[in-house]
Amino acid sequence: MSVCEKAFNALGDPTRRLIFEKLRDRPLAVVDIADGLPVSRPAVSQHLKVLREAKLISIHQHGTKNICQIDREGVLAMRNYLDKFWDKALAAFKSTAEKTEKEEQ
Repeated sequence: MSVCEKAFNALGDPTRRLIFEKLRDRPLAVVDIADGLPVSRPAVSQHLKVLREAKLISIHQHGTKNICQIDREGVLAMRNYLDKFWDKALAAFKSTAEKTEKEEQ
């Protein structure tokens, strides 16, 4: 399974999306991520494992805390996948607009 597929699959879960969104602005300790989530700390750890395996986050130790942050690799894989659709959609729009313009002349 590609990095892109793993990333999209990982974000298919609402709790993992919440965790991922919490990390949008800055790295956080696991305890801070778990705060306010409707799941137990062990469940948060399992969700973090899935996000790490999908290369959406990285986890490193700082003293006694595990610090999580967004990993660009998974995000870029999803972006590249979506960019292909955007490029094709723009090309199709341009083609249709040019065809319509010629028909109106």
